[in-house]
This record gives sequence, C-alpha cells and structure tokens, in this order.
Amino acid sequence: MNKEIKNKVIEVISILDELYPEADCELSFKSTFQLLISVVLSAQTTDKRVNIVTNELFSKYPDLDSFLELSEEELQEYIRSIGMFRTKAKNIVALCKLLKENFNGDVPGNYDELITLPGVGRKTANVVLSNAFSQQRIAVDTHVFRLANRIGLVNEKDVLKTELSLMNIIPENMWSKTHHLLIWHGRRVCHAQKPDCINCRLNQICSFVIPD
Repeated sequence: MNKEIKNKVIEVISILDELYPEADCELSFKSTFQLLISVVLSAQTTDKRVNIVTNELFSKYPDLDSFLELSEEELQEYIRSIGMFRTKAKNIVALCKLLKENFNGDVPGNYDELITLPGVGRKTANVVLSNAFSQQRIAVDTHVFRLANRIGLVNEKDVLKTELSLMNIIPENMWSKTHHLLIWHGRRVCHAQKPDCINCRLNQICSFVIPD
C-alpha cells in the first residue's frame, strides 16, 4: 500500500468516525438467529423495511423452534412487502431445518458452515460473523461497494475484489467499524443517484465530487 492511499484511508475513517460515532448495524434483532433471518431478508431491500416486517414477525415467532412451525406460505404472508419474498421464504424455511438438523439449533460462528445455509452468501455470512460473533469482517453491500470505489479507496469492478482490496488497505481492527461507517455515510449523504457532495465532509479528498 502506497503512502498516499494509506493516508487517505486513515483520513476517511477518521472523518466518518467523527460524523457517526454511533455507527452500527441498523437491523433490529435480539438474538443471533434473529440477526441471521434479518440479514437474509435484507437482500435488495432496505433495513427500514426489514425492521418493519420483523417487528411483527419476531413478536410471534421469536426463535428457531417457533420458526420451524411456519410453512413457506405462512412466512410469505409476513414478508410479502419485501423484495423476492417467495425466494426468501423458501430459503428461510430450509435454513431453519438445516440449523436444527446440522447445527443443533445454533447459528454457526464459522464462515464455511454459514454459507452452507440456503440464502446465506458471503455478505450475509460476514454481517453475521461481525455483529454476532465480534469477528472483524468487511461485508460489501451496495453502499460499501459504491463508496469505496467512488471515494477512491479502491478501484474494483466487483464486490469480492472490493472486499479483498479493502482488507488490504484498512487495519484489521477497523474492518467492521469501517463497514458500518461507509454504510451510514452512503445512506445519509453519498446516495447512489444524488450524492450530496456540497455538504459532504469528504469532498476535499473524494475522487468523485459533483461540481456545484
């Protein structure tokens, strides 16, 4: 890593940490199981929408054993307002059965085991490991991918290469924190369509600033 990039990374993290000292996962959950279900539901859907749905869902079905009583069709009715609800319902029902059969009802804290579960890919596994098991992870969602490349921390064309590049330039003890900082800034300032560059605290060091 060259000195210029190293200094830029440190400055970006410092500024965002000052702006969002409380940055953390914005999904609502009370257990590792609830987090896993919420992250599976959150694919191509906002955390705000997921929280609305899971508020009712988890009040009636708070744990794995209660979820195992749900049919795919019943679960669809609870999550109908979420994108790809049929696929997600199918995956969650299958996921719950595998948790019971293969993991004694516990959510595994191991990446290779997590991704054997239906609906759980690299990003979902990283979010669960970071937020439930306190492992340092960089989960690259649409916000992290957009901001990391837009700001100029990396220059990659896909999420996996973005993740690996970020792991290379960010101190490991800051991986999870930086993941949350980028998401918070992406949701509040650096929007996909109309980034608020004029009021952005990063506009002096960002590689993508829209002129006023």
